Amino acid sequence: MSNSLTLSLAIVGGIILILLMIHNAWTTRKTAKTAVRMPLEDASPSSSSTPPIGADNEVAADTPAFSAMVSRRPTQRLDALIDAIAIIAIEQPLNGDYLNSQVPSSRRAGRKPMLTEGLCVDSGEWEPLQTGVFYSEVQVGVLLANRLGALNEIEYSEFVQKSQAFADAIGGSIELPDMLDVIARAKEIDAFAATHDAQIVMRLIARGSMWSVGFIQQHASKLGFVVGALPGRMVLPSQEEGAPPVLILQYDTQLALADNPEQAGLQQVLLMFDVPQTAQSEKPFERWSDAAQRLAQSMDADMVDDQGKVFLEQSFQIIHADLQHLYENLAQRDLAAGSAAARRLFS
Repeated sequence: MSNSLTLSLAIVGGIILILLMIHNAWTTRKTAKTAVRMPLEDASPSSSSTPPIGADNEVAADTPAFSAMVSRRPTQRLDALIDAIAIIAIEQPLNGDYLNSQVPSSRRAGRKPMLTEGLCVDSGEWEPLQTGVFYSEVQVGVLLANRLGALNEIEYSEFVQKSQAFADAIGGSIELPDMLDVIARAKEIDAFAATHDAQIVMRLIARGSMWSVGFIQQHASKLGFVVGALPGRMVLPSQEEGAPPVLILQYDTQLALADNPEQAGLQQVLLMFDVPQTAQSEKPFERWSDAAQRLAQSMDADMVDDQGKVFLEQSFQIIHADLQHLYENLAQRDLAAGSAAARRLFS
C-alpha cells in the first residue's frame, strides 16, 4: 500500500516519531489510472514511502533455506471470511488427478487469486485437490480483496466464467454466490484492511563515512540476518517454513549488484517488518527494536523516522502500545497477524 499513516507523537515534543505506516494500496489503486505494484526491492531506501511486502507467491522467494525450521507453512485454504465461494455438485466422486487437469490454467480472476478444493470421500473434509484422492463435491473460491484492491465486477465476472467452464468440463452443476452480495462484502473487508494494514519502518543513517555492502552484511549477519534472494536485502528468517521473513534490512539495489561490494556508497538502510504478515508469536516488534538499536550502535548510525526526525527512546514504548491495539483489532476480526487468512488478505 503506497499511502502511509505516521502516528504523531505530540507527547515527545511534537516530533513525529511513530513509524507505523498504514499502507493504503486499496486507496492508491482507486485513484490511479493504472494499477502498478512496486515490489519492495525496487524501492530505494531514500524513497519517501515504502511499498508493501509479501504476495501470494512472492514471500517465499525472499526466504532463504533455513536449517532450523520448526514448523511448516500450512497450505493455502479457502476461507468464507475472505473468499467468494462457488459450489460444484458432481454426480459421482472424481479423482483429484482428473479434477486438477480440468482446473483453468490461469488461477486468477484479474488481480485476485483463485483456489479450488474438494470434499474428500474418505475424510469428509474440504481440502486442496490431491493425487489419488476421490472427491464427492468441489468448490472454487476467489479472494475478496488484497493489497491491490477489492474484488470488482469485472474480476467477479471472470471468476464466474472460469468456474462455470470448470464445472462444465467435469460435468457438474454450479451454485454461484450473488454478485451484489460478493461485491458488497469485498468493499467492506477492503475498507477494514485499508485501515489495519501496517508496516513498521526505521531508517538507520550513517553518522560518519558511508558504508559498503560488505560492512552492512558483516554487522547484520551477527544478529542472524542472511542475504535474501532479492538483491539489496538481508532477512531475518521465520521459523515457519515458507513464511515471510520476520525482519527485512533493505539497502540500495544497484550497489548490491555492483562488481565491488566493498566500495563505500551507502548512507542509509531501512529496517522493517510487515505487521499482518508476521505472527505476533515471532515477537517481530521486540526483535525489530533490538536489532535497530544494536545496528545503530555497531554501525555508528542514527535511528530516524520516515521524515528524518531522530528516533527517541520513548518512541518504542508508544509504538508498542499502538501495535497492541492493531493486533487486537485484527484478532477480533479473525485475521490475527501471521494467520493464513491475514497473509492472503494483506498480500
